[in-house]
This record gives sequence, structure tokens and C-alpha cells, in this order.
Amino acid sequence: MNRLDPRIHQFHQPLQTPQKNKAKTKTDTSFQKVFHEAQTLKISKHAEKRLKQRNIEIDETKWNEISNKMAEAKSKGVTDSLVITNQAAFVVSTKNNTVVTALGREEAASQIFTNINGTIVLED
Repeated sequence: MNRLDPRIHQFHQPLQTPQKNKAKTKTDTSFQKVFHEAQTLKISKHAEKRLKQRNIEIDETKWNEISNKMAEAKSKGVTDSLVITNQAAFVVSTKNNTVVTALGREEAASQIFTNINGTIVLED
């Protein structure tokens, strides 16, 4: 009599038709939410305060452009970057898709930026 190795036998299970499972749906939704949040640009409380103090207004289209360029920079190994637009300069963390601080463009011209390993220049 030919016996199967018990280690192999215990992993052998008949194919089953996949069934919808409410727990799986919750997991999928949770994964989708986390994935979406990972792709979304966040603004730190500090940066939000600076934007208000300095009357910097960036439209949604520009935020999307910044977010896309941050993803591109991240794919090239950039972890912390300076983003320069016509209106402002931002220090951003591509690791967690967060704007760390914001300065008006004129103010940024006289500053030294440290702890960055990439720069993104976006002109209108």
C-alpha cells in the first residue's frame, strides 16, 4: 500500500468554489482605503498653519500635479524633497506623501533648505 507523506496530505484540499464573504469585503475595502490614503497628498498641521499665515492658495489641479511628481520622485528613491511652484515652495516627505512646510516663493528665494535629497520644479 502506497501512503502519502502526511505533510503533503495535510495541505492537499479539494478545489472549492469561491464564495463571497462579508469579512473579505471588509478586508478588501480596508485595503482599498489604505491604498488610496497612501496615494493621497497630506498636509501636516504645521504646513497648513504656514499656508494660512502666508496666504498661499494652491488649487486642486496643482495639488494633484505635486502629488504625481512626488510619486515619481519616490519611485526614483527621493525621500524628502523641495517642491517649487510659481506661488510657493514646499518641503515634502515622499515617504508618507506629506507636505511638511510651506513658504511663499519670494521668502523661499533667500532660504537654505536642508535634509532634502531631491527637488521638484513645477512652473505654470
